Amino acid sequence: MTRTVWLKADSDVGDWETRKRRITAGLEAGVDWVLVDKHDVDRVRELGQVNIAAFAGGDVHVMEAEGDEPEPDATIVGKDGEGDGTVELPADFSGSADLSALRAEDGPDGGYVRILSKDYEGFAEEVATEADYTIVIGDDWQIIPLENLIARVGEETDLITGVQTAGDARTAYETLEIGADGVLLDTDDPDEIRKTVEVRDEAGRESLELTYAEVTAVEQTGSADRVCIDTGSLLEHDEGMLVGSMSRGLFFVHAETAESPYVASRPFRVNAGAVHAYVRTPDGGTKYLSELQSGDEVQVVDSEGHTREAIVGRAKIEKRPMFRVQAKLQREDGDVDRIETLLQNAETIKVRTREGRKAVTDLEPGDEILIYYEDTARHFGEAVEESIIEK
Repeated sequence: MTRTVWLKADSDVGDWETRKRRITAGLEAGVDWVLVDKHDVDRVRELGQVNIAAFAGGDVHVMEAEGDEPEPDATIVGKDGEGDGTVELPADFSGSADLSALRAEDGPDGGYVRILSKDYEGFAEEVATEADYTIVIGDDWQIIPLENLIARVGEETDLITGVQTAGDARTAYETLEIGADGVLLDTDDPDEIRKTVEVRDEAGRESLELTYAEVTAVEQTGSADRVCIDTGSLLEHDEGMLVGSMSRGLFFVHAETAESPYVASRPFRVNAGAVHAYVRTPDGGTKYLSELQSGDEVQVVDSEGHTREAIVGRAKIEKRPMFRVQAKLQREDGDVDRIETLLQNAETIKVRTREGRKAVTDLEPGDEILIYYEDTARHFGEAVEESIIEK
C-alpha cells in the first residue's frame, strides 16, 4: 500500500497568506496532495508541483459546464453540504445530493464526511462505494472508531482520515495492521508537517530479515568494471546496500562512512561490485549495477534490516582488481546453498560480519557475513516461480 499525506489548506485555515505559508511548508516537506477551495487551484500551481484536490462548492455540474473554475486533479464534495453537516443528512442516503453527484458521469472524485454520529459513519461507507477518495474527519473517534471504517471500506476507494499531528498519522497508518491509505493533516507547524511526511515514508518501507552465511572462499581475480553508487543522501554508519551475483542471495555492503588513512570517507557512496551484479530496489525488485543511472532509486538498508530509499546521483564505473567472495548457508529444507559476488580488492570496502564491520581485504573463510536470502528466481528483476541455475 502506498501511503499519502494530504494537507488541508482551504478557507477554514485562514486568509490566503496563512494558507500560502502552510502550502509552501507542505511543498518543501513533500506532501502528496493539497486540499483547497477551487478558487485557489491556480495559486497553488504557481507555488510548485503537487497534486491538488479542491472542494467543489456550489453546483458542481454548473461550474464544470461553465468552466468558471480552474480544474484540480481531484474534486471533492461534502464541504458546506451533507458531508460536514451544513445540509441535513437525508434519512435515506439514496436521496443524498453528494451521492448523486458522485454517481454522475464525469462527477466529482471524492467525498468529505465529518463523522458527527453513527449515521455519518454509514454515510461515509456509502460515499466510499462511489468515490475514488473518501475523506473522513473524526470529531469523536471514541464514538466512531477508525477501525470500523478500515474494516468495512474496500479497496475501491482511498480512505483518508483527518489528523493534526505526526503521532496521529502514525496511529492512522497502523490501525488494524492495515491502516488508512492517507491522512489529511490540519496544522500550520512546518515541523509537524515534515514529521508527518517522515511517518508516511516509514510506513511504506519494508523491514527485511537478514541472516548470516559462512564465507567459504575469498579469491583474488583479475580486474573488472566496478560500480560505485553515489547517492543524493548521506548514509548512516550502519547502512549500506544489498548486492550480489545471484539475486537470491545478496551481500550487505557498507557505505563508505568510515574514516580511512587511505582516502576520505564518502558517506553518500556504496562501492557495490562489478557491473553484472544485482542491487536491491525499494519496490523489492533488483537492477543490474550496469543499468543504474542518475535519478534511479535504490534501497538503503541498515544492519537490522530497516530500509529506506535513496536517489542515485551517479553510477561511477571504473576498472579495478576484484575479489570473488563465496558463502554458504543452510536453507529451511536442509539443503546447503552457495552464493557469491565480486567486490573490489580495497581496504575501504567493508562488509558486515558477526564481529562487526570488516574490510573485504581482511575477510577469511569461516567468517560469518550478513546477507539477505530469498529463495526465488528473478526475471527482469521481478521474482518468479522458476528454476534457475546460477554459477
